[in-house]
Amino acid sequence: MKKTKKSGAALLIDIIIEICVLIMIACFLMYYTGYFKNGAVLYTGVTAFTIVYQLGLRLEFGVITTKFKEKLSTKQFLFKERKFEQKLYRILKVKKWKPKALTYDPDAFNLKKNTKEQVLQTMLKSELDHWINELISLSTLLFALIWGEFAIFLVTCILAMLFDAQFILIQRFNRPRIERLINKEKRIKAKKKTA
Repeated sequence: MKKTKKSGAALLIDIIIEICVLIMIACFLMYYTGYFKNGAVLYTGVTAFTIVYQLGLRLEFGVITTKFKEKLSTKQFLFKERKFEQKLYRILKVKKWKPKALTYDPDAFNLKKNTKEQVLQTMLKSELDHWINELISLSTLLFALIWGEFAIFLVTCILAMLFDAQFILIQRFNRPRIERLINKEKRIKAKKKTA
């Protein structure tokens, strides 16, 4: 099986998870063994745990959604374009900042390496993944029931949700353009068949 080279974003996520796992283990060991029972140590460990939880679940659900990627369609309620969207994208200047956003797997969106239909399916999967990520972010608020400090979980939840929102906007901004190209090609093929 051909091993693909990881993107910079994928490597960064792996490094962040590994560093946070080490920080989390060290902090929890120091705090819960009583070696260094300090609030700052506990909250550093909790923050590292939250990062590992959020990034780890994101990666896992990304694998799970791959199994039904082909069943996703622009006709499904979640993916339908809404009337207000184009105006929102102009207000948020999505076109200006979207090229600077990190991409976990840039090759999956490359039209030279994939068909337009494959890129469209990847866009749908990516959007679904980021909607799931929004729910994962909200679920971190439940950890306040264990450790208290609701504010820490609220801040990480909001930051994570804003982070994922940018990718939802990008997918929804780009998808109608790909759809138009696909539909244009279908019309041209249909005309050639009838000619």
